Amino acid sequence: AKDAGAEVPTLCHYEGLDHYTSCMVCMVKDASTGKLLPSCSVLSEEGMEIITLDEDIFASRKAALDLLLSDHRGDCQAPCQTACPAHMDIPLMNRLLAEGKVDEALRIVDQDIPIPSVLGRICKAPCEGACRRKTIDEPVSVCLLKRYAGDLGTISSGGDGTSTESVGTAPLAEETKAGKSGGKVAVIGAGPAGLSAACYLRRMGYKVVLFDRNVKAGGLLYSARPGEEHYVEALEREVGQILDTGIEFKGGSEIDKNKFHEILDSHDVVVLATGEMVEGSGHWNIEPGKSGISINKDTYQTSNEKIFAIGNAIRPARSAVRAVGHGKEVASSVDQFLNGREVSGHPRMFNSKFGRLLEEEFAEYLKESVPDKRRDPQKGEPAGFSLDEVKLEASRCMHCDCRDQDTCKLRIFSDKYKADQRRFKREIHIPVSKVYVHESIIYEPSKCIKCGICVRLTEKKREKYGFTFIGRGFDVQIGIPFDEKLGKDLRGLAIEVAEACPTGALSKNKG
Repeated sequence: AKDAGAEVPTLCHYEGLDHYTSCMVCMVKDASTGKLLPSCSVLSEEGMEIITLDEDIFASRKAALDLLLSDHRGDCQAPCQTACPAHMDIPLMNRLLAEGKVDEALRIVDQDIPIPSVLGRICKAPCEGACRRKTIDEPVSVCLLKRYAGDLGTISSGGDGTSTESVGTAPLAEETKAGKSGGKVAVIGAGPAGLSAACYLRRMGYKVVLFDRNVKAGGLLYSARPGEEHYVEALEREVGQILDTGIEFKGGSEIDKNKFHEILDSHDVVVLATGEMVEGSGHWNIEPGKSGISINKDTYQTSNEKIFAIGNAIRPARSAVRAVGHGKEVASSVDQFLNGREVSGHPRMFNSKFGRLLEEEFAEYLKESVPDKRRDPQKGEPAGFSLDEVKLEASRCMHCDCRDQDTCKLRIFSDKYKADQRRFKREIHIPVSKVYVHESIIYEPSKCIKCGICVRLTEKKREKYGFTFIGRGFDVQIGIPFDEKLGKDLRGLAIEVAEACPTGALSKNKG
């Protein structure tokens, strides 16, 4: 099929191994009979005409994926990341901070949150509410960790990626992308939503003009912790760093109806981040919603295709991190619009979730953590953590995210075929566990889809203690015979086995 230019998905095929009809994701259709066939086990015949994709095939592949997901207990992204309105990669930040790599941690934060010092002081921390560690004792102190990265990290450090401990030098925005010759965007409102939108649009290479009625950018962020010296310093520093990327700021701008249409006529796109709409959206000649401006919830586009709206302009909610998330996401929509592509919004991948840990599973997840209780900063909350406290607190993270979330074929195909993890529910699941079968790889049986690749691969390589099927029927599992340790004889095959696994059930222990 590949040689003929057709794409047929599969989860149980591996180059060099015999076919093994297991996943049933590779279904195709015999054009002469209309029958669906697993392509991996059908022999080609002279004159055979095969359809590789139509509605029936799509539905069949989706059903196969739905079934596989019904027995797949694993998270793609950690609960904290999915709960964060900005979808920041919190687990990766934690792992880097635990190693003292503050600058690298800041780079991760900066991809989704351009004002980490500010949000580290005022965020309502929905991530901590979703933290799976909370089930065992107390959540990881994510906001204080993020604040430390913002306060003391630098984007442009030299060499080893560790912090320079230089207060006030963080974070420098990443270089803007070259090559965007067209596109002038007006952002009206310089609060958290507007600053975020302006920041990410500028990084994409667009010319951005930021308007606000106040002389200084920051909006309601200034009233979040009034009079607190460290907070105001952090706010002014991070706002300044955003504006210094080449954003034109026009403070003291009162935007009446005439001024708005003047801006609309002189810019390719307008992003409304004005805060709560006191005068109503009729002021802008766009369709109103129940609590603000009516938008497409996936793209933030209004009834006027040139106008997008975010933050409290669409729905009042006193959440700075939500506003920042809107700003990042609307930048993707604006970029799509200005490049003549379908405006589909910020990309969101399929995300497997398995819910709460059972008490008997606590010990398994603590294997990648430390048993310490949550700590408060020794010098008090305003001062924040020291580096030693950061390392200890970040080490409490349990690595709930999948190591292979970016390459997992099950996730990629589930996204493509719009799979539904809840379509087929099993009452009994295999408990989650993390087995260190080799110094290089970790085995999580609850993620396994029994594709048989690891069994066939270790068998072909004649490994003495390879993988095998244990049990029968629905209860079959992949295991190691005679309770031997796989690391005893895997040698150089360990990495190949992990890389061959299509789901992240076997993954490289790369942190």
